[in-house]
This record gives sequence, C-alpha cells and structure tokens, in this order.
Amino acid sequence: MTSASPGRLHGQDSPRRQNWAGKSPQQVLDMYPPGRTPVNRVVDVLIELFNPLHTALEKTVSHKTRYERAHFLRRFFRELHTDAGFKLAPDPRNLGQRHVQVMVKVWQRRKLSPGTIQTYLSFLRGLAMWLNKPGFIRRPEHYGLTPEEYERHENAQRDKSWSGNGIDVEALLAQVSAYDARIGASMRLMVKVGLRRKESVMCRPYAHVHPFEETGLPDEQREADRYLWTKGKGGRARWLPLATEEQQSAIAHARSVVSGHDAHMGAPDRDLKSNLRRLDYALRKFGLTKRESGTTGHGARHDHLQGQYQDTTGTPAPVRGGGPVDQDLDRQARLRVARIAGHARLRSAGAYLGSSAVMRSKGRKPSDPPMT
Repeated sequence: MTSASPGRLHGQDSPRRQNWAGKSPQQVLDMYPPGRTPVNRVVDVLIELFNPLHTALEKTVSHKTRYERAHFLRRFFRELHTDAGFKLAPDPRNLGQRHVQVMVKVWQRRKLSPGTIQTYLSFLRGLAMWLNKPGFIRRPEHYGLTPEEYERHENAQRDKSWSGNGIDVEALLAQVSAYDARIGASMRLMVKVGLRRKESVMCRPYAHVHPFEETGLPDEQREADRYLWTKGKGGRARWLPLATEEQQSAIAHARSVVSGHDAHMGAPDRDLKSNLRRLDYALRKFGLTKRESGTTGHGARHDHLQGQYQDTTGTPAPVRGGGPVDQDLDRQARLRVARIAGHARLRSAGAYLGSSAVMRSKGRKPSDPPMT
C-alpha cells in the first residue's frame, strides 16, 4: 500500500513508493539503471521525485506548473524519437546538447511563441538541476535562436481589456448573471476588484473582507476603510482596497449569492477544479475568447488595472493611447498596479499597461525596486 506524498497533485503526481523510503533521490535513480529501464519510466521516476519542488527555492510549485512541466517532459522525450529523428530517445541522464539543439529546431519549425520557448527551456533547466547538471542548458542564442524568437514582449502591444475590445461590460455581466448568478458575481469581482479567475472562485465575500485596522498595512498605504484578502500565484497573499462604490457593490452582490458567512463563490456542490471548468465554460459561452472577441477572461483584470493607472495619473494607460506622463508619476502608478495585481516585479505592470513614452524613448525596461 502506498500513501501520497505532501505537495503532490492527486491524479497527476504519483504517490511515492514504499520501497523508496529512506533512500536519497540518487539512490532511487540507481534502482533504474540506464539502458535497462525504459526512457519513459525514468522520466516518470524523475517527475515523482522532483516535480512538486521549485528548482531554485525551498518551496513547492503550483499544481498548474507541476502539470505543465510533467506534460512537457514526457512529450519532449517522446518527440526526440517521433519528431526530431533520433532512432531512440536517450535516458534523461544521458541527454546531450545535440538532443536539445535538434528539438530547438523543431520548435523553430513550429514557430512557437517566445514565451513558450522560454518556458520549455526553463523546464529543461529544471530537469538539469534535478540531475545535478547546473548550467547544462545554455543561453537561447547557443541553440541558434534569435532574440525575436525567445524574448518575451513584457509590455502589452495591444489592449486586451474587455472594454478595449468593444465589450459592454455591464451588459455582459447582466447576461452572465442571468445564466449563473455565482459566475456572474465572480466575474464582477474580476472586473471591479481585479481578482484572477481562480481567486474569484475561492473568494469568501464575508470572511475575506476586513477593516483596514486588521490588515497590518502601514497607515500611509490606507486607501479604504475595508479591504479584501486574497491569495494568488506563488502563495502570495495581498489586501485589495474596497475604495469605490462599484467595489463595495461587487462585494454586496457576491454576498447576496452565497449561502453563508464562510461560503466561497464556487457552487458548494462542486470542487474547485469543477467550479473553474464551469467558469471557463461560461467565458467561452459568452464569447470571451481571443478568436471570437479578441480577449479572454483575463481581460477583466486588464480593465481594472488600467483603471487604477488612470485613477493615479489622470491619463489612460499607454496601451489605450494615453499621452505623456511624468516619469515619477508613471512609476508610482505602475508600482500600485503591480501591487494590486499581486506581482512581485514592477515591470509586470507593463503586461497590462504597455510601455510609457519615457520607456519607449529610452528603449529600456523599468527597474525592479523592492515590492513591499
């Protein structure tokens, strides 16, 4: 009988085996000698041993990252044979530069986006760390990639907000609420407070709202009498000010559709995964896809965060055609947007706002001061 290890994703991360008890990762790998163990079996062993863990920090990674990393590694070694032309895929411990080089050419032929290629190389760096081979994965240019092929465009090149793509936000929210009151209320929290889709489903509109005095924030950061607590990517918790009548109304509406003080926004008879699927279905049903409307559910956050920038500067965000803004004021607004969005880096605000006139003229990215 086996028992699941802490931090493993049920149904995707396998339970740790009893015959591994007391053994180091290297000792476990020694149980599966190269040449005598199928490649896919060794890949699975590595995933079982290391996939829940961050490659650089002492913490676990999100379930989404575990799933995507495991899926990529299994496909990578399979495609070395099916797509890259190798007669046999190598044991991961014998992976060589030539294997990576050929797979990069496969990605180039497929015209994968820079963000996808960066992610794939990051997953391979993680694999190299698991195998105690730091530095094995070289810089992208070593594999013949040009900057255009691997550099992400961190600053938004176009407006991805709902309103910026011709959507009547209030009419849409009314339609969704008529279809499913909980989903409509969750989407309203995404638009008015800036929650991610998962954050909106997990929000407890009674239990997660607190007076400013209970937030622990310094007095100089006070923007409202009440704040909404949420926890986002990387387990980072943040307090969101409920400063406007629209935000207060969104919370009141959310409270009107839940069943009790400790209830979350998801349907109580569904688990989180099922509630997220239901929300995603509604987003597609009402046309919130890139193909149909040019934007997605995440566009709700773009609306909110662009509004925060305009409230701070008095000028629309650059991606909406806003004019020049004083450099210090622009920086202050971007810091605020990054903090509300739940990101640790200042430059992440550019993904919602676009680059400022100052940044474009100097051809630079904003530096990253400490986010407190």
